[in-house]
Amino acid sequence: MSSSELVRTTPASLAEVEDLCSLFGTRGAAARCQCQRYRLAPGEAFADLPIEDRRHRLVEQAGCGDSGASTSGLVAWIGGVPVGWCAVGPRSDLDGLVRTFTVPWKDRTEDRTDPRVWAVTCVLTRVGHRRRGIASSLIHAAVPHARSAGARSIEGYPITTNDVINEELHVGTARMFADAGFRQVSAPTRRRVVMRIDL
Repeated sequence: MSSSELVRTTPASLAEVEDLCSLFGTRGAAARCQCQRYRLAPGEAFADLPIEDRRHRLVEQAGCGDSGASTSGLVAWIGGVPVGWCAVGPRSDLDGLVRTFTVPWKDRTEDRTDPRVWAVTCVLTRVGHRRRGIASSLIHAAVPHARSAGARSIEGYPITTNDVINEELHVGTARMFADAGFRQVSAPTRRRVVMRIDL
């Protein structure tokens, strides 16, 4: 990344709705998910929740345009262009993650309801800006963001292999998390680990 492409990060509540929507685009996995994979309530399914509804939820969760609002993530910028997204917040807010996903919980005794444990569950880099360190910048920024909000720890569930399809990379890579100071605390599958920082 050149000096003219310095990345800055802000809470998503400082972004406008249009900025956030432009990051997720109109096609592909990010546009379909709208960062709702880990947020579905009991009984909900993607097939029953139109993309427009998922997008509306994302905008509400992010608190777009309201600098005083709580937010579900961070936005990365190069100049005035939004180029990346990181979902970060209390792990207990993620109904789907708490209820159905095994990676965070396998062989661990964790209080799933503790709001002081935060999680990075998604990093997204806008098409045309990939392989420039933007996702890594967002993971780095998630640590002080969580600390300033009172988190006692922050964790992620990255993938350990480069032999993946693009849709699998939304969780980040183990190297990105290690470079940001996270350490591995468990390896629940051959391809995924839990990495954590106690703040």
